[in-house]
Amino acid sequence: MSDNDIDPTTPRKNPKPEVKTIGGRELKPATLMMGHGYDPTLSEGSLKPPIFLTSTFAFPSAADGKRHFEGITGKRPGGAEGLVYSRFNAPNQEILEDRLAVWDGAEDALSFSSGMTAICVLMMAYADQGDVIVHSGPLYAASEGFVAKVLSRWGINYFDFPAGATREQIDAVLEKAKSKASENGGKVCMIYLESPGNPTNALVDIEAVKDARDAALDWDCPIAIDNTFLGPLWQRPLDHGADIVCYSLTKYVGGHSDLVAGSIAGAKKWMDPVRSLRNTMGGICDPNTAWMLLRSLETVELRMQRAGENAEKVCDYLAKHPKVEGLGYLGMIKDERQQDIYDRHCLGAGSTFSLLLKGGEAECFRFLDALKIAKLAVSLGGTETLASHPASMTHLSVAEGRRAELGISDNLVRISIGIEDADDLIADFEQALETV
Repeated sequence: MSDNDIDPTTPRKNPKPEVKTIGGRELKPATLMMGHGYDPTLSEGSLKPPIFLTSTFAFPSAADGKRHFEGITGKRPGGAEGLVYSRFNAPNQEILEDRLAVWDGAEDALSFSSGMTAICVLMMAYADQGDVIVHSGPLYAASEGFVAKVLSRWGINYFDFPAGATREQIDAVLEKAKSKASENGGKVCMIYLESPGNPTNALVDIEAVKDARDAALDWDCPIAIDNTFLGPLWQRPLDHGADIVCYSLTKYVGGHSDLVAGSIAGAKKWMDPVRSLRNTMGGICDPNTAWMLLRSLETVELRMQRAGENAEKVCDYLAKHPKVEGLGYLGMIKDERQQDIYDRHCLGAGSTFSLLLKGGEAECFRFLDALKIAKLAVSLGGTETLASHPASMTHLSVAEGRRAELGISDNLVRISIGIEDADDLIADFEQALETV
């Protein structure tokens, strides 16, 4: 083969074969994070991927350039088969996407400039005028707002069901959604889940949703799920019937509260329409952030394990405190239905939970203002412990009645436990509770 011949099976410049098994043993994600998707020989032998700060890439030949654009524009299936332009693809992002796919056992993954960019582009790629989106509740406020306030402007309707809904409840909502879509000349285009729900930690029965979808709809309708609270370590939704898994990579994957990014992963057939829209709109993760995420992925398992162990100890203390009304912690589920979902779907309780104080907003504010180690800030999944008041902060844009319906009460504090010493955190919470 001459240098000018195009090998359509090679997406990059002849990297060495990937090692994903040794002696028949499938390598674990934690191992693959150290090198998967990257060949040092293509980058002057650099052990770690360099940051590729370039907007465009030189083609080996004009024929290569034509073939790449045939893939990008959809004239040929398969997408770009090389590096073209950094709005479409670039080395750091492609390595990152390869490694993200590993964690969820996905065929393909896409990176974005934020979790909300990922969610918005995903929904727009699948929703047409007259269509209906069915979603679980609660959702992150910006996700719910995008469906209710933005997509609705283009004639896209929605129906929702509570996170813990039974198969019968899901069936009923799908029937209503089908009827509405039929009236409008559309279809049910997506079932969008968030499990655990933000900030209540309410779980969705993914298997029941899949069974209901398969029974009710005879067309391709993806089930997408925001797995930010538990992924990628404590839940693998694609194993339980979801088609697309979404992340705010800002949280546990990034894990150091120093970047903003998002991703989706799933089968290539589900990713291709989203990739096509991302190519047009932009919103791909930038190279520096992608590089930082590659660093973070090397320690994500260690960080999440430590944070999870800390949360278990902290919640054991909080559950016994006289000023605590309750905990929305997955390691202490009281509802039988929720426990059943947890046992089937989850691999760990995570480290983000809701703390219900006796009182209301005033008591929560006194608690938050008294914290000395934990930081009063939104977001979650960082190395440091964070605490916030969703009803007046992250979910303030949700109507008061809707907040009450979803269990986002004035006495709820959301806490994300970090990797500090657990006993130090308990001491901090103890002194803060004294002010309540």
